[in-house]
Amino acid sequence: MLAQQRVPTGPTPAPRTARQWLVAVALLACLTLAGCATTQVRTARDDAGQPVRIDGSVVLVEPDIELYELLAGGAQEPRQAWTEAARRLYPQAARDVLQRQGIVLRPDFAISPRLDSDDRIRQLYLLNQAVSMSILQYAGPGMQQGLRNKRGRFDWTLGPGVSVLREATGADYALFTYVRDSYTSGGRAAMRVIGLVLLGGDIGGGVQIGLASLVDLRTGRVVWHNLLVDQAGDLRDEAGARETADDLLRGVRR
Repeated sequence: MLAQQRVPTGPTPAPRTARQWLVAVALLACLTLAGCATTQVRTARDDAGQPVRIDGSVVLVEPDIELYELLAGGAQEPRQAWTEAARRLYPQAARDVLQRQGIVLRPDFAISPRLDSDDRIRQLYLLNQAVSMSILQYAGPGMQQGLRNKRGRFDWTLGPGVSVLREATGADYALFTYVRDSYTSGGRAAMRVIGLVLLGGDIGGGVQIGLASLVDLRTGRVVWHNLLVDQAGDLRDEAGARETADDLLRGVRR
């Protein structure tokens, strides 16, 4: 069984569906970040207090990406063609970013949809999501000093169970990525104009929310983590995928 992540003591969160995960991340993003495009990079430090750099090969775990159209009333409708394009374009853009840093890449790792719920790799994938949520909750701006049991350090781990992924890929690190992207429909754009004219405020449009984490598969330690919130990001074309990859992988260094 995979070791539990070390997080501040408190109630254990209930498992989240993909939709609940998106809502929770969006809420935290709105509370902690502002502006058109913002990143929240967190990097682990070594014993000398220096940012940890990549020492070994990296495997890109199949990204969890879904794209939606934001309708006039605020509902989000999945768009399969957009999602398929993003799932094809983003991984290549991410590989390009990492290779420019001189990072050695292993072949991408796809997670089979046929895995049982108790499969160790599936458990690891879900555990990473839970740890990312904990990082957003407890390591946001101005909150690290409140982590008594971490002494203000960025110190999260997935535990020794990560060895199953190292055995499967031969990599020293795994890059996990989660992106939810929505795009304003014509009806929603019209409603925004009406809101500005009649209500004096913007009811909001589409937004791109991305999470990425780099995990050392030798120790389980999360060595780097980023939250991206972008009101103009677009994963539906190659140029947009490159821009998203550049922003989401900011701070990853060899």
